[in-house]
Amino acid sequence: MTKLPDTVRLEGGCLEIIDQTLLPGQIKILRLRTKEEIYYAIRQLKVRGAPAIGVAAAIGVYLAALDIKVNNFEDFYDRFLLAKIYLNSARPTAVNLSWALDRMEKCLLNNSENPVDEILNSLKNEALAIWTEDIEVCKKIGENGLQILEKNSGILTHCNAGQLAAVRYGTATAPIYRGHELGYNFKIFADETRPLLQGSRLTAFELDAAGIDVTLICDNMASAVMRQGKIQAVLTGCDRVAANGDTANKIGTSGVAILAKYYNIPFYICAPSSTIDLGSRSGADIKIEERDSLEVTEMWFHERMAPEGISVYNPAFDVTDAELISGIITEFGIVKAPYAQNLPAMIAG
Repeated sequence: MTKLPDTVRLEGGCLEIIDQTLLPGQIKILRLRTKEEIYYAIRQLKVRGAPAIGVAAAIGVYLAALDIKVNNFEDFYDRFLLAKIYLNSARPTAVNLSWALDRMEKCLLNNSENPVDEILNSLKNEALAIWTEDIEVCKKIGENGLQILEKNSGILTHCNAGQLAAVRYGTATAPIYRGHELGYNFKIFADETRPLLQGSRLTAFELDAAGIDVTLICDNMASAVMRQGKIQAVLTGCDRVAANGDTANKIGTSGVAILAKYYNIPFYICAPSSTIDLGSRSGADIKIEERDSLEVTEMWFHERMAPEGISVYNPAFDVTDAELISGIITEFGIVKAPYAQNLPAMIAG
């Protein structure tokens, strides 16, 4: 088995990440120092997954602040905001990116009366707190998710909401890892997740490395394994939860949810509370990122697999309607419909 290092961390004055574009063939650690390097690492999916993106952004804006060579707060704040806005533009759909950067800005403002050196130390501590909290939150999601899973269950996953999408444990895989530790004997079916193959390159890779029983299937095989009775639950992560319970996750998730509804299989979203965006009233308010057509026509192929000049639509995410979701598993517990009432109540404590 291959023990993976933490997906993202602050080490020696650099942001260290696993370069996920090289997996599963090569485990390479990148050491990033500038905001430009970190922006492109997020944009190019070298670091990906909503929780991991948030942690990377928090560390990234702290490192950017280290390069601001002014001593008065106003000028320091102006330049900090420029770095924050720049990093926030790397990807539009995952709310954890803006959530973490907003939290770093709040930390800065709460220390506005302090010398710049003290502000920098506070920013570092806040980034490390976000890192630590991500680990604890995912552990709690794992414990809560295990409450709704039976031993020997077949579980379908889509995309990668695993260790590689967070610091450790992941969100949708956290109950799987915890169940593995307790001998639940889960049998995992991982959708390959076209076009970027996060299910085959990342989820199948990391679960296999952990010694978990995992079978890779193509996206269009989900209905077949459901019909055969091999799936008792679906667990996926998400990049944003709207106030009404609609969720945005990797493209193809809504189709899996529709199939699960047809076959009467519970479909659960695993998400930290930081992914809940009460400012988005429904999925219609969530901006969906569109990516390069080459991801569909050429990436992963030895030669081009589509006609030259063909039109390509390549949305990175889709929206799953709240009515298809059996529950949203968070660090605070499992939230069920009516989401418009229960999500705000959970956040309010």
